[in-house]
Amino acid sequence: MRKIQLANNEYYHIFNRGVEKRDIFTSEEDYKRFFLSLILMNDEKEGLMIQWRNFKMSHPNLSVDEFLRLSLSEKKELVNFVAYCLNANHFHFILQQKSDRGIEKLMHRIATGYTMYFNERNHRSGSLFQGSFKATHIEPNNFLRISVYVNCNSEIHKIHPAKDYKWCSFPEYLEKESNQLCRKEIILSQFKNSQEYLEYAVENIADFRERKQDEKLWLE
Repeated sequence: MRKIQLANNEYYHIFNRGVEKRDIFTSEEDYKRFFLSLILMNDEKEGLMIQWRNFKMSHPNLSVDEFLRLSLSEKKELVNFVAYCLNANHFHFILQQKSDRGIEKLMHRIATGYTMYFNERNHRSGSLFQGSFKATHIEPNNFLRISVYVNCNSEIHKIHPAKDYKWCSFPEYLEKESNQLCRKEIILSQFKNSQEYLEYAVENIADFRERKQDEKLWLE
């Protein structure tokens, strides 16, 4: 039984990592496939991933956005994405639940679908993730700080500067990335502009690096 009940319209820090801390992304294609899951599996109805595969075979030059615009059925999302970061052996999201059990449904689909993809690609079997996803409720007074922890997680771990890391939402917040997965106005509305948020983020990245106990807090 999950320690906390996931309520509609509330915000949660969602995270997980590879079993035995192994890498869950080993190639560019892995990141792309996982990111595609975030888009196509975030729907009350199942099956968009299969529809996309069939569509892509007959329309190889069209994008996912074009596929969704041409889809006859309206997409009803399970969650709002606020921020994300995909690192080699773990990931972080900030999600707002929009429908009953929305986070649980999305995370189950992603874990199942991506594990099947990864195992087939790497000729392995068994679990890929370290149990079920972890979730912590985000209190309003800690929301902005956690947004930096997620948006800039690659930089906090000294993997890559967040402002130009391809697999996090920070470039989207700085208007440097065309991907528009996140409802970034939820965070940016608290600042004058994206530059002010950048300054806030830089300050907090340094603080997170200094305070190693915070890492334990987020990941337990």
